[in-house]
This record gives sequence, C-alpha cells and structure tokens, in this order.
Amino acid sequence: MTGKDATRRLPLGKSWVLAAVGFVILTVGVVAWRQISGGPQQAEAQAPVQRQAQAAPLAAPAEEVAPAGRPSGKIQTVAVVNREPITRDALGEETLRRHGEQVLESLLNRHLIAMACQQNGIQISEADIDNEINNIAKKFGLSVDRWLGLLQEERNVTPGQYRRDIIWPTLALRKLAAGQLEVTDAEVQVEMDKNYGPKVKVRMISVNDRGLAEELRAKAAANPDAFPDMAKNHSQDVNSAAARGLIPPIRRHIGNKEIEDTVFALQAGEVSPVVFVAGQYLIFKCEEHLSADEIPAGSLNGIRQRMADVVRESKMREAAGDIYEKLQASAQIVNVYNDPSKASRMPGVAATLNGQPVSLQELKEECISRHGVEVLDGEINRKILQQELTRRQLQVTEADLEAEIVRAADSFGFLTKEGKPDMEAWLKQVTGEQGVSVELYVRDAVWPTVALKKLVDDQVKISDDDIQKGFVANYGERAQVLAIVLDSQRRAQEVWEMARRNPTEQFFGELARQYSIEPVSKNNDGQVPPIRMNGGQPTIENEAFRLQAGEISGIVAVGNQYIILYGLGRTKPLINNIEDVRSELVKELHEKKLRLAMADKFETLRESAQIDNFLANTTQAGKAFDAAVRQQMQRK
Repeated sequence: MTGKDATRRLPLGKSWVLAAVGFVILTVGVVAWRQISGGPQQAEAQAPVQRQAQAAPLAAPAEEVAPAGRPSGKIQTVAVVNREPITRDALGEETLRRHGEQVLESLLNRHLIAMACQQNGIQISEADIDNEINNIAKKFGLSVDRWLGLLQEERNVTPGQYRRDIIWPTLALRKLAAGQLEVTDAEVQVEMDKNYGPKVKVRMISVNDRGLAEELRAKAAANPDAFPDMAKNHSQDVNSAAARGLIPPIRRHIGNKEIEDTVFALQAGEVSPVVFVAGQYLIFKCEEHLSADEIPAGSLNGIRQRMADVVRESKMREAAGDIYEKLQASAQIVNVYNDPSKASRMPGVAATLNGQPVSLQELKEECISRHGVEVLDGEINRKILQQELTRRQLQVTEADLEAEIVRAADSFGFLTKEGKPDMEAWLKQVTGEQGVSVELYVRDAVWPTVALKKLVDDQVKISDDDIQKGFVANYGERAQVLAIVLDSQRRAQEVWEMARRNPTEQFFGELARQYSIEPVSKNNDGQVPPIRMNGGQPTIENEAFRLQAGEISGIVAVGNQYIILYGLGRTKPLINNIEDVRSELVKELHEKKLRLAMADKFETLRESAQIDNFLANTTQAGKAFDAAVRQQMQRK
C-alpha cells in the first residue's frame, strides 16, 4: 500500500478559511462561523496548538495529557444527578459519537494553520487578538463587552470560541498572506469611483427576444419620450417595469463593464444599442449624468483609508484562500478515527497530520468544548429516566426498541407491498432527514420514547366517555360558519354592529375580506373549515354549534383575538354507529393520552431531580429537596 493509498484527505476546503476570514471582515455574517467550528459550542480561549509543532498560544498552552490519558486541570465529574455522577470520560464518548467527524475536520484545519505559522516564525499574541476585537467592536460603535455579548446572545458564539475559532485563524492567515496585501493608489481610486464617483441615471427595457429588442430599440430611438411607457408595457423585468424602466443609477466598477461603458457613453435623452447580458437583451435610455459625490476636504483622507481597508480585506479573502489551498494540497492527513483497521493499529490517535498525531483525547476534549453542554443535558435526561426505570424494576430491551421502530414505521405509512410496517425504509428516511446514524436515532429518540412509555403505560385508561367524545370529534356533525377574526375589542364591536345591521351571508363575507386579520377567512370571504366538537376550542365550538343558519354570534374572546361567527348550518355525519370505528378510536385515543402522560411524567421527573451541572455551572435542588429544607426550617 502506498502512502497515497493510506491517506484520506478530509474535506478541508477553501470555503472554511474564507468563512473564517469573512466572519471578521464582514462581522455581521456570524453564521459563517458554523462552517468553521461546526455549530454552537461552549469553549475556553486557547490556541490551536499541536503538541509536536506548537504555534504561539492564544491564551494558554495546550493541555498536557496525564499518563492515564486524562487531561489534567479538568473536572472529571461533569454532573451529578440524584447523587449519581456523570463522568467526563462518558461525556467525551457521547460528544465524540455525535460530533467527532465534524469536529475532527475543524481541529485539523486549525492545526494545519498553526503548523504553517510555526514554520514561518509567526506568533499571535493575546494583545494581537485583543486589538483585533477592539477594532471590530469600534467599527460598530460598541464596547468590546457589548460586542462579545451580542455574539453570544444572538449567535451563541462564546468569547472563547470567537477568540480561538474566528479571530486567531484570521490573524494567522493575515500574517501568512502579508506579502500579498499591498494596496495601490489605482485600486483605492477604483473603490472611490464605486462608492462616490459619477453615475448615470437611466431607464431600462429588458426582454428575452432579440427581434423584439431591436424593434423596441428602433421605436425608442425615434421617440425617446415614449421610453417610460414602452418599459412599463414591454419590459420583462417586473421591478423596473413597475417604475417605468427606472433603475438605480449606475456607477463604475460595480457590475457589468459592458453595461457601464454603454451608459456612460450616452448623452442625456439618448437611447443605447441593444446589449446582451446574462440571457437578456437590454436597452437603456440616459436620463442624466450625475456628478461625483461631494466629499468635505477634512473627510477625504479618512474615506480613502476606509477604501484602502476594503481593498485590503478583499485581497485578504483571496490570499487567505490561496494560501490555505496550498497548505491543504501539501498536507498528508490520515483519518484514523473513521477507519477501524487504522484505529486498531494506532490506539489513542484520531488522525495524523503530516506524520504528527492528533490524539483521540484531544478530539474528545474539543468535542466537549464545542458541544459538551448540549450533549450533557441529554445525558442528564437519560440518567433521570434510567434511574426511574431502575427504581421501578423496569428494563428497555432490544425487542422493545425494535417494536417502537415498527410502530413508528406503521404510524407514518412506511409499509411493504404486503401492507406490513417497513422498518428499513423508515430508518433510512428518518436518519437521512436528521443526518444521524441508526445508532444515534435509537439512542436519542427511540430509547427515551420506550422508557417513558414503560413508565406511564399502565396509567393510561380509555373510558367510554373518552370514546364517545372522540367519536363526536372525528365522525360527528360539524358546524359550518363564516368567521371574522379581529385583534381589538373596539374594532370587533364596530364590525359586529355593521354585521348585525345587514345580517346576510354576502355582506358578512365582505366584512371578513375587509377587516379579518386571519389569512384564511380574509382571503375566502369568511370561509373557514367546519368546526367540530371536542376539537380543543370549547368556547368557539359551543358558540358555533349554538348558531342557526343565518344567525350571527356574539363576540367570542379567545386569547388576544376577538371572533365573530355567522352560522351556515351543519354537516351530516358519514358514520353513525360508534362500533364501526371503536377499535380505531381506542388506538388513537390511547396514543394521544400516552403522549400527554409521557410529557407530564418527564416534566415531573426532571423537576423533582437534584441536578448539579458543573459544565453549565447550574444547580437544581429538586422538589423533594426543597420540601425537606422547608420542613427543617419549620422545625426551627
């Protein structure tokens, strides 16, 4: 096997580095960070340091790994649930299971840049990072604290993540690309022209047929004053046609050079030749030439400096991408994590980069840094359920899990030709939609569902009254009504008075079209789906079923909305014998009641649990603990 055969290059694409740089340059495009770091995380500020090839650290050197394979300085119990611990090792395995592949790619990205920095004698200091963040915050007129807070509040990017995964690689690549970032006066002038230079006010006609374009151009040239009407009547660009051909003024260097050259060559009132661009035939009429924007003398130097920064940032994006492509092209990456045979030969190694190992422990810690809080919350929930199963002497078996998957396949209509539940087709669909493995789907969705069903199934009872209500709701008559939905009682009173003075179906529909704030009733002259009893809106249901045909209801207040109904009559039931559908009703009612009971049970268990989450720094005493404390206080 050759070295090439043994190597699988991860998809460390140019887009990764462009996203990192673009995050800082554009700033508001915070979502680009997800391409770098794989999503919302909780992280500490630290440099992407390879132990064998250390770059200058961001905040502190990479954590030393103790001989036992456990990182020193880290809490080894990340949570305690009802006095039962969840260890860091267990959390590491769970975060690795869910995010290992994605996080490994990002980890190797940073190591690759760190190696290049070391080879070129480049160091990124704490002061460098602080200055960059200060400059970015200043651009938006914000304090650093407010800027970092905004990133965390709106994009869930912690300060540590921002420093390590956004600012650090941007500064590193900027220094690596320093020789390619020189800005010339000519380049600054181009930016000045784009933003402040002269422009041409024009009208445009756009069509997709050459013959029609030439015909329109000839007519417009003969009678330029008719151009606005021709644009309105013939242009296939809807937006400009609505403005009688008028489009935003055209400047130099901001779009298509042929269009710019064409319009700048026109005199006021002159019509252009036909220009073919992007599948469209365009005709322009010059309205007037507009002078360059006036710039106060005292502002010119500052504006030119900003334009120079724009040019430099543009070059930065391009240069950083090129540098990263070269680094990637020369890198030899062996992915051990995704290859069981390699993993057995290289225990404890996640990957090698240019022959240097990246440890599995480091990958686990990176996964915890990025996704530990969210995964730990799921593990706490799992622990709570497992504890209750143990207390009740219940177990979730493989047969239980398979039965639940079969039930889901049947419920969602995944059936074989023979009409039996198609478990394989369902698993393929659901895991594909969620982007997870079957193992994760079973662990995170199926197992908790089965566990909760076992805890509450014996509590779910279906009474004759339940069946009767379900029969009426599903198969009973419906009240047919028109409806007007309003958002203020005052307006509702006004509309109700108008409807009462002219209580006809047609007039009520006109009122709905004019006043209703609810789209269905507004767009359909008050028509809404027939209302059934026991459908979950008893106030509306009772009022609708009280109405006779042609009768108007009172004003029905539901939440912050006010509803007026107009009776049209009742539908006729298709099924009159409850016994014909009893088994279906029992099955449906049991499922609904079971879901409600499961939700209630989990909420009760979670609220009653004593939870110390050391990763999120939160503590929940639990209802039982609270009650005990209150009793002690009362004794005192």
